[in-house]
Amino acid sequence: MDPTSDLAMPFLLMAAFRNLVDAVHRQLDAAGFTGIRATHGFAMQAIGAGCTSVELGARLGVSKQAAAKTAQALEQMGLLERSENPRDRRERLLRPTDRGREMLRRSAAAFATELAAWRELAGDTGVDATLATLAQVSRGGRSDTDLSDWA
Repeated sequence: MDPTSDLAMPFLLMAAFRNLVDAVHRQLDAAGFTGIRATHGFAMQAIGAGCTSVELGARLGVSKQAAAKTAQALEQMGLLERSENPRDRRERLLRPTDRGREMLRRSAAAFATELAAWRELAGDTGVDATLATLAQVSRGGRSDTDLSDWA
């Protein structure tokens, strides 16, 4: 496919995303964070400083059950802890552990390293224009972490 064709856009975006995320995952793996997938990173970003499973589901655009399953995987990896919600004893608060916060710090540093490589390859002007374009066209009804219907 001609990379200058408008029809190439979704494939180029997908390849760039996958290459970026795969490179970050390799860095995380080398730092001892094995088994991290894109959904884990999105969930950790969505959890932020803390939330309930219901809130996590809403932030990710998935069911409470799917959010709970993701939270369970993160908990098993030592990235997340559950505690009693003082406002509602039936709910559990999800919060990053120290290890989870370290994973997020390393992930952010890895993304910065990869974007620096993009800047080296395409130049600051090209990357800045790409970011500005993506920020403009990505406005819509979904949150940044909503991959609910993306298989």
